[in-house]
Amino acid sequence: MSITINVNGNKIEAKAGETVLNVLSDHGIKVPTLCHLKNMFPTGSCRMCVVEHKNTDKLITSCSAIVEEGMEILTHSPRVTEARKVIVELLLSNHPDDCLYCVRNGNCELQGLSQELCVTERRIQGRRNKLPIDTSSVSILRDPEKCILCGRCVRVCEEIMGVACIDISKRGSQSIVSTAFDKGLNTSSCVNCGQCIMVCPTGALTEQSHFAEIKEALSDPNKKVVIQYAPAISVSVAEEFGLEAGKDIAGIMNAALRKIGFDYVFDTSFAADLTIMEESSELIKRITENKNLPLITSCCPAWVKYAEEFVPELIPNISSCKSPQQMAGAIIKSYFADKVHIKKEDIYSVSIMPCTAKKFEGQREEMTNKGISDVDAVLTTREFVKFVKLFGINMHEMQGETADSPLGIRTSAGKLFGASGGVAEAAIRTAYHTLTGSELVKFKIPEIRGLKGQKETQLQIGDLKIGVAVVNGLANAKKLLDEIKAGRKDIHFIEIMACPGGCVGGGGQPINLDEQAVKDRIQSLYRIDDTESIKVSHKNPDVIILYNEFLGKPLGKKSHELLHTEYQKRDVII
Repeated sequence: MSITINVNGNKIEAKAGETVLNVLSDHGIKVPTLCHLKNMFPTGSCRMCVVEHKNTDKLITSCSAIVEEGMEILTHSPRVTEARKVIVELLLSNHPDDCLYCVRNGNCELQGLSQELCVTERRIQGRRNKLPIDTSSVSILRDPEKCILCGRCVRVCEEIMGVACIDISKRGSQSIVSTAFDKGLNTSSCVNCGQCIMVCPTGALTEQSHFAEIKEALSDPNKKVVIQYAPAISVSVAEEFGLEAGKDIAGIMNAALRKIGFDYVFDTSFAADLTIMEESSELIKRITENKNLPLITSCCPAWVKYAEEFVPELIPNISSCKSPQQMAGAIIKSYFADKVHIKKEDIYSVSIMPCTAKKFEGQREEMTNKGISDVDAVLTTREFVKFVKLFGINMHEMQGETADSPLGIRTSAGKLFGASGGVAEAAIRTAYHTLTGSELVKFKIPEIRGLKGQKETQLQIGDLKIGVAVVNGLANAKKLLDEIKAGRKDIHFIEIMACPGGCVGGGGQPINLDEQAVKDRIQSLYRIDDTESIKVSHKNPDVIILYNEFLGKPLGKKSHELLHTEYQKRDVII
């Protein structure tokens, strides 16, 4: 039902049941918020979104107030703007004055609101919080002094991730966001996904930096520094350099990374093709033997850690394949090292990932071979952008270059890994060929594409009917896994990605809370798949050579030694 409300003297149409904030946003009227998250139940706790309700002469929170027929609203009256200004001043009264050194300087919502509301002096003096920085996690750094208690991180961790490793504890002015028993993140149930960082409005949460180690390696004449970048990276960074959002700049990245000083540059999409060769073979083996089904993907380290903590009984169902990052690292320090006559001990292997959990994955004991790590350091997408700027690289002037060879060719199937559903789609393409000897007539599987939290389809492959499910967001994964544990049998293959939308929405991506940017990145990956000629991993010529010269065959002895691993139950404080 449509109703009419008056906003700033103008009549506008609204739907009954909508919040005032949504109606204002739909009509191009910006109201500032801090605690609010789109598509989540409003709390109204920060009060930043207050508007003046002329009918009652009160200030109301627009995020939680429901529109009413004849309602009169003022969104930026002197009373409203002064109330918002005081809220910001109260938040700043005990906030650290270290903006120049803060990782979020120039991209901080509190800083932005201060400028927007003309806060130019400290009118309110508060006692500075003295809280220790939590550096215990290998992926995420927590600085409680910069926390403004908006609660976004708590809600995302609980409602989207289903992890709930942090919460608001204590009361009143003593309230803080903390882990259970005030222990470090490393002993909590944190899965390192980084979605808390994505919604944090200040610098209270950020990734652990590997900048210093990488710079040291680049300046070491005895080290060959090799770098790889995930499928989602080349379609995620263009906007950060003033280029078209979603534009694939893989060639420009290759050139820029060489200019910085990296000795060899690889696209992890090649290793994604390699993952498909192993994972599709594993799927076929399990279906044939009717053992440990459904097979669940292992590409997402946040999901793997979640499984180790919350559903250890399903660990046997998780693919033994390492992620593409770790497969690339293993091959670089074995096959590639031999090809270019470099000792693997002299290789420093770096990756650029859209994910903070990859920092955790890289240091796992299971991801080493005879004491040597597959991957030595990980940069998030955000850190890569800063790294490029640190070295003064002008991305607008770079001419595209190809990745290094061998291991330089990738297919569009490998590139699909960046979007939710892409791993499953790529695996099905190769599994179909292995089982039938022919290619799919239509490579696209639209039922498992898109941003929806859970997608399913049933596919006929030869004599087999295979059920496929794709989920993103670990809370969505829990719902499906509960069904599996309760006895559901029609699903044979499950792709799980922790982050909404998959890697394109990863916890290491640029911070902007813009769903359209995620959609643009996905569409760019789909365009690559539409336009490129090699759409299946089993036709990647470099992958074929790798098996012929080195690995032998998928699931073979050498493959298991380098490309596969195992996981185990973890005890955590919850």
